[in-house]
Amino acid sequence: MQISEATRKHIIDLFSIEKTHWAGSLNDLEFLQRLFNLEPSDSRDIWKHCVDNDDWMDNWVFTDPRFNLLHCDDNMFLRFLCETIHPVVRIDAEQIRRLEQAFNLLLRDQGYEIVSNTQISGRAVYTARRISLGAESNLRSLKQHFCGTDTQYVLSQINRMQSAIENDPILAIGTAKELIETICKTILSERGQEIENNLELPKLVKQTVKELKLTPDDIPNEAKARENIQRILSNLATITNGIAELRNSYGTGHGKDSKAKGLGSRHAKLAVGAASTLAEFLLDTHNERSL
Repeated sequence: MQISEATRKHIIDLFSIEKTHWAGSLNDLEFLQRLFNLEPSDSRDIWKHCVDNDDWMDNWVFTDPRFNLLHCDDNMFLRFLCETIHPVVRIDAEQIRRLEQAFNLLLRDQGYEIVSNTQISGRAVYTARRISLGAESNLRSLKQHFCGTDTQYVLSQINRMQSAIENDPILAIGTAKELIETICKTILSERGQEIENNLELPKLVKQTVKELKLTPDDIPNEAKARENIQRILSNLATITNGIAELRNSYGTGHGKDSKAKGLGSRHAKLAVGAASTLAEFLLDTHNERSL
């Protein structure tokens, strides 16, 4: 089992963050029958509690010992994830893209990625494959952009995120959002663009992306490629911004129940991963176009 239990829990949380069910447009039993040979008694039990009575928690399947998804072999867990974004299971193409990107942000450090390998009626069907782990994390790679420069503020943001993911996830999440804001404003400023005051993060990213030329002129279907890249960047910004907004509900504000739990390191890891990937791409494009 190479994919850790912690990472599996991080991925499970994505369905709550996305406000979507793992079974998509299917009911729980229909979904599970696509992956498992269920005993008749198990099928009746699942139907009773998930369809007739609907009295089980949404994510019950991840702790059910019959499926053992937190501790099963990697192949079974990855097959489960790929099935959650199968075109028969999930209809919303934009939601599929967001889940695929978020899965891969969390799976990367575990040595896996989810990719499209075939199509059904023009829609992607996904499979998992191993990848070679890079020597450095996204944050270390991003840090290299600023070595030897005087942009100490950005370096301090990156250092703050690195140290806070485990010890202060709320700080790491907030800093991830601030990092994207800083990168976007820096790029726009260096390109002589005016920046509106109090511009929300998605609009700030959109303005930055619009200013940058995202694809070379001589590739086929340039317009389509640019549109796809813009969508991916928008989704990364949405992940970071969405988790940051959750702080209002799960942060450390007044009036919380003494047993209330805030956002954890798994949420911080997702926010920081999305933010650093987005920031690095924007910087690479900005520097390439400045040559």
